[in-house]
Amino acid sequence: MQDVVQGARGEAPVMLSCEGLTKTYREGPQDLTVLHELDLGVRAGERVAVVGSSGSGKTTLLNLLGGLDRPSGGSVKVAGQCLAELGEAALGRFRNRHIGFVYQFHHLLAELTALENAALPLIIRGQKRHEAVARAAGILERVGMAARGDHKPGELSGGERQRVAIARALITDPSLVLMDEPTGNLDQHTAASILALMDELASSAACAFVVVTHDPALAAHQDRVLRLNEGRLQPE
Repeated sequence: MQDVVQGARGEAPVMLSCEGLTKTYREGPQDLTVLHELDLGVRAGERVAVVGSSGSGKTTLLNLLGGLDRPSGGSVKVAGQCLAELGEAALGRFRNRHIGFVYQFHHLLAELTALENAALPLIIRGQKRHEAVARAAGILERVGMAARGDHKPGELSGGERQRVAIARALITDPSLVLMDEPTGNLDQHTAASILALMDELASSAACAFVVVTHDPALAAHQDRVLRLNEGRLQPE
């Protein structure tokens, strides 16, 4: 379990750290523990895949890592900040600054253009619109979407929408990027292009990546693969 805790990037700073992470739900008269005292450390520039069967708790884990849910026990630290110490408003601000999310189904706003979707986290933060849009234009160019910035999601292919979602996740220079089945809704060719993009981004980003997936090809592209089984993480 030591490599699960420590990561594999030498002296790079630890961007994500979990200790004793536990999640229990109440089901009628009984408690159901989904995650059992997980320990995990991921360093800057490192990509970790989490695999496991449906219902094993992968999405629950991702929600805890991103501060979208609170653990029943243990702690989650992102960039050295313990999420449990933050109230809801402060946690929302922290997520906006330090955590990027990429989902299987993109969650882009249909009424906004690709450029506006990518700029949204900065606009929510209160940055001036022209500054946010200029930053978004640069990020879209980085993910190969510069020519499609004025198109709305309905006018984009699945792979293009996913590239916009990745741009939106990266625009704040986050400490941690969480991906939930980012290629699960894409054809094989498009998924391969997203894998290549992730390789390129990871080589230059100073953040940690955690990718939840059922896709063996996507998992194989990460630096480490961990399996979530019966509420516990173990190296593949």
